[in-house]
Amino acid sequence: MKKTTKRFFALLLSSLMVLTLLTGCGGGGDKPAEGGETTGSKELTVYTAFPEAEVAYYFNAFEEATGIKVNALRLSAGEMLTRVAAEKDNPQAALMFGGSTDNYIAAVDQGLLEPYQSPELENTPDTYIDPTGTWNPIYVGAIAFACNKDWFAEKGYDYPTSWDDLLDPKYQGQIIMAHPATSGTAYTVLATLIQLKGEDAVWDYLKELNKNMSQYTKSGSAAPNAVALKEAAIALTFSHDGLQPTTEGYPIELSFPSDGTGYEVGAMALIKGGPADQQENAKKFIDFMCSAEGQNLYAENNSFRVPTNTQATVAPGLVTLDSVAVIDYDAVWAAENKTTFTEQFEANIVAAPTE
Repeated sequence: MKKTTKRFFALLLSSLMVLTLLTGCGGGGDKPAEGGETTGSKELTVYTAFPEAEVAYYFNAFEEATGIKVNALRLSAGEMLTRVAAEKDNPQAALMFGGSTDNYIAAVDQGLLEPYQSPELENTPDTYIDPTGTWNPIYVGAIAFACNKDWFAEKGYDYPTSWDDLLDPKYQGQIIMAHPATSGTAYTVLATLIQLKGEDAVWDYLKELNKNMSQYTKSGSAAPNAVALKEAAIALTFSHDGLQPTTEGYPIELSFPSDGTGYEVGAMALIKGGPADQQENAKKFIDFMCSAEGQNLYAENNSFRVPTNTQATVAPGLVTLDSVAVIDYDAVWAAENKTTFTEQFEANIVAAPTE
């Protein structure tokens, strides 16, 4: 089957899964059988930060392997965390799936997650493992500049290769990223810049960068899609999201800041108090996506994600962390300060009066 056809059916499946969840398949609690015994469900309710067409591919593979149907709702990483927090007293989903560990560390601090780590993590480097024993790492990816190759060729410009290059007035209205309050991608950008430039100097930098911004989108994946359509020339995004439009033939190439870039460890975790009859299904899905079998789907699906399982297939030409200048990104510090930094971003950058 051609990859475009696979993506059509994956997108169709994702739409059906969202419809199923929104019409009431998520609810919590055991389902008593006759005699008062609890029966196991053959369904799993998930909140996910993965793009819809991509994530449907994983859910479909899991259903084929186990017979368990996944009902999913796609949210940005920030929205996913907010929703789980709002439902703390009556969780409607069993699993958070995708998004950077910043969100999962914050969720642990808020008491929103149930500890579970898959035995499949034995093939995952210790540096990616959650020391609290709660969330499970499933992929990694670095922040990149996703550039529209045609726009740069028409202008005769070289790709930017540093954060300061982005301040050049020639990029006025041509840079796009998501809002750090709703997007895990954008928050990683913000936290990276704070670590690089310091908590005081970073706001002066971002005020200058704001002069070249086209807009702040809600989700991280929306930014490279805008670059694909030539609505902007540069997206600040994760490398895997930046390359995703190339599978449909769009002219995007990546550049990485030589002065250092941040990265994410993507994760998944059980939601504390989620539907009791889905708990074993949720653990099975975590095991599936932590396994080499599950993470081999990244290459099969052209997702451009780097597996954390060392036994999984790494797609040819994939951008791995050892090939770019990554900083010692402090995810714990980033999670602890997320509310403060996103509020400062809104006040100092988005809501600040223009000159």
